[in-house]
Amino acid sequence: MTAATTDGATTPAPIRAAVVGFGTSGRTFHAPLLADSPDYVISAIVTSDENRRSDAQSTHPDATIHDTFEDLLERIDADGDIDLVVIGTPPALHREQAIAALERDLSVVVDKPFAATAEDARAILEAADASAGKLSVYQNRRWDTDFLTLSAVLDEGALGQVRTFESRVESWSMRPPGSWKDSTPAAEGGGVLFDLGTHLLDQAVVLFGPISDVYAELAAYNPDAQADEDAFVSLLHENGVRSRLWMNRRSPAPGARFSVTGDQAAFVSIGKDPQEAQLGTGVLPSEDEYGTPEAPESMQIHTPPQPPTGGPGAPASTKTPDIVRGDYPGFYRQMAAAIRGEGDVPVDPYESAQVLALIEKIHAEFPVRTRG
Repeated sequence: MTAATTDGATTPAPIRAAVVGFGTSGRTFHAPLLADSPDYVISAIVTSDENRRSDAQSTHPDATIHDTFEDLLERIDADGDIDLVVIGTPPALHREQAIAALERDLSVVVDKPFAATAEDARAILEAADASAGKLSVYQNRRWDTDFLTLSAVLDEGALGQVRTFESRVESWSMRPPGSWKDSTPAAEGGGVLFDLGTHLLDQAVVLFGPISDVYAELAAYNPDAQADEDAFVSLLHENGVRSRLWMNRRSPAPGARFSVTGDQAAFVSIGKDPQEAQLGTGVLPSEDEYGTPEAPESMQIHTPPQPPTGGPGAPASTKTPDIVRGDYPGFYRQMAAAIRGEGDVPVDPYESAQVLALIEKIHAEFPVRTRG
């Protein structure tokens, strides 16, 4: 996949991408990253919604807009002009769509949650094993600025031996009813645990490894809710670290995004990664402000007072660590390298399948409580 340059050298030809679904996922998280990268060109977008079609065409005028996924497959079968299929549809569709693309030896990026069920995930993995294409899952929160900064702090050993990891995604969401996330039962990938939990569980496992025990509390407040709206999960990692995870879209006062306690210091992060908001308002990854938090001091390392000067009641010292810039484009840079045979995919899909299995275990052992 190379193209000749004017000086006789060769450069990789752009990877021809099709974005399937143009809701929040396709419009905000995938299309801007692909369009802003020299590694890709958006050749096709699939959406049947009239307003989204108009938006897609005006934003990406060189892309062909298809009404259905079947229309896209017909084009691929006829022209063979797509290299990568990015799937941003509801999870119940992921199995069918990912397998269809993999059977055509295309590379595939599936948005999280990877699939509606662990069984669906296994079927996709089997198709990937038999395909010449590459498969990855868009666990973009591995590239959040606070997560990258925390990872660097842990790599430096700045906290000592970690004891507890607390992670929260809480907000007051006024999303209009009718979204598939509100109307889909947990058995089909609905609910806050499948939505936000796939990020929080993934981050916990990436940082601290396999799980030996799990406890959870799941709740729904709307009597018409089809799945959990509020979730708390406590994980005991095999290395002894305890992770406590909260996810809730009806919280008037969100807590700290991360609170990590070690035997020498603690790390606290307050606020949100800026990238989603930036992409939603048209800030591109190539712009200087992209990925940089407005308030770097929202991330702090707290070190307790040390003898001989520190005594009972003495305040901890605080400092802002070196902030690592958020980097969602890093996912697609690594995906491009993998497609070209130059490295591994950015997220191993087997890891995402294991998180799905853990979520299914939680739902099986800890039923959703309905409250008025």
